Amino acid sequence: MIIKPPLPSSIKQRRYWNAPHGSSLALTLAETGRAHAGLVVAVARDTHAAHALEAELGVFAGSDLDVLHFPDWETLPYDLFAPHPDIVSQRIATLYRLPSVQRGVLVVPVATLMQRLAPTSYIAGSGLVLNLRQKLDLASEQRRLETSGYRHVPQVAEPGDFAVRGALIDIFPMGSPEPYRIELFDDEIESMRTFDPETQRSDKKVDSVRLLPAREFPLTEESTKAFRNTLRERFPIDPRRCPLYQDIREGVTPAGIEYYLPLFFERTDTLFDYLAGTALFVLGEGVLDAADHFWTQASERYEQRAHDVERPILPLIELYLPPQQLRERLNAQLRVDIVARGTNENAIDLGTQPAPTLPINRKGEQPADDLKRFLDAYPGRVLVTADSAGRREAVIELLDIAHLKPQTVGSWQEFAGPTPPRHPGESRDPAPSATNEAKALGSGFRRNDEVFFVGGRSWRTL
Repeated sequence: MIIKPPLPSSIKQRRYWNAPHGSSLALTLAETGRAHAGLVVAVARDTHAAHALEAELGVFAGSDLDVLHFPDWETLPYDLFAPHPDIVSQRIATLYRLPSVQRGVLVVPVATLMQRLAPTSYIAGSGLVLNLRQKLDLASEQRRLETSGYRHVPQVAEPGDFAVRGALIDIFPMGSPEPYRIELFDDEIESMRTFDPETQRSDKKVDSVRLLPAREFPLTEESTKAFRNTLRERFPIDPRRCPLYQDIREGVTPAGIEYYLPLFFERTDTLFDYLAGTALFVLGEGVLDAADHFWTQASERYEQRAHDVERPILPLIELYLPPQQLRERLNAQLRVDIVARGTNENAIDLGTQPAPTLPINRKGEQPADDLKRFLDAYPGRVLVTADSAGRREAVIELLDIAHLKPQTVGSWQEFAGPTPPRHPGESRDPAPSATNEAKALGSGFRRNDEVFFVGGRSWRTL
């Protein structure tokens, strides 16, 4: 392990880490995910920080560690439009997988951690697996897909779509990276293949297809009837003048229905209920302040919209955990808080350092003079990343002028793993270092960065 962070051994033993530099937070979480006997839940202060962290984790996790993301809807509370289908697909897939994930890292924005969700029983019990040679009634399956929230469209393009053409069903299941084409012979599934939604060409054969619900709430006749009854009981509405009531009654899914989710269920759960008791929560710097800020802003939106008699809205406390309840739930978990340096005397420093700024002067006689001095002083391996393969080759040409001969590698794991000595009698390389082309790595790794060595005691050529 490059970083071996101290972890809490019990709920009473909370740990504090000084905020690591740049992308080393993702490296620390990846190492924690491998060391901890359970899921590591990385809580980010907002959606942007969560996406950045997920991308960086993709670099350090490799193939042996699951990285899951439970994204925010990316709508403001009480908005009158629906989240993007890709977001809903990822959320449902993550909720479905969570009970079976033994180890890995889950990334979640704090506002999403506060969100009240469908009961675990709904997600677990609403999936369906279609198998080759299975009997399937086309008309019944079409009705089932529609009541599960799937959209009947002329041509499948995104998660949640399905199309019926004769004895063919094209469907893009939620949580799936690709759509499927199911061909029937009479009432039996004769073949199932993936296909490209852009070209509509069939591809690989498969033996089974897993169908998850297309919404985080049910749209069956029974559930929509219960929704309308609950809406009338909760609010003094005139059903004839309430667009929400009329849309549900006519089988239309109204925009913004997600913020009425509690009306579809007798009770709601939160993400805490989907996690095992061994989960370790790592709270990013400023996360609890961000929770307070979100609650204040959402409360203001509630006050602005609470007096619309034709479209009544639910109190905020029915949609989200208040900050105090969030703190209480977190206090009952294994937990690490990341704090700003110098703000907590109990915080442990993880030993990370900001990467040096090493500009390359393309017009100078010694274009990589700063980099050469750093390599001479640093005893370990050094990694440079570039935005693309083309950019990587351009930098390699500049380094060649400075008589630096980098070795290209395919991944962080290849770089950080043990490297054999190039010559007899030489020792293995010490701990690795990393930089990002002409600026410090503190700005962050990305999943698709091109990477290559530029130094190392046992194989550097100057």
